[in-house]
Amino acid sequence: VQLVESGGGLVQPGGSLRLSCAASGFTFSSYAMSWVRQAPGKGLEWVSGINSGGGSISYADSVKGRFTISGDNAKDMIYLQMDDLKVEDTAVYYCYYPGYWGQGTQVTVSS
Repeated sequence: VQLVESGGGLVQPGGSLRLSCAASGFTFSSYAMSWVRQAPGKGLEWVSGINSGGGSISYADSVKGRFTISGDNAKDMIYLQMDDLKVEDTAVYYCYYPGYWGQGTQVTVSS
């Protein structure tokens, strides 16, 4: 299993970013995947999860209404659209498949 995140960067408060996670090594049409983040000096925080086909989607209260998770079975990808970003969203964002982690992508929200 390999998970490769991309799309992080520096953005001003109120801005948007779209994270991508390219997955390989498992049957992507049957998945349950998540985005998890780790802010500087803090522990891991689950952000959002999606199962295969998008039939079940959930969000942490801290991002509900601002972040949108989606999946593309044809491309073996999941995405995290992040809007109205706040300084407290600054973290390394990881793509997670049970037992496996990507390398992470840094998101920095700062003016």
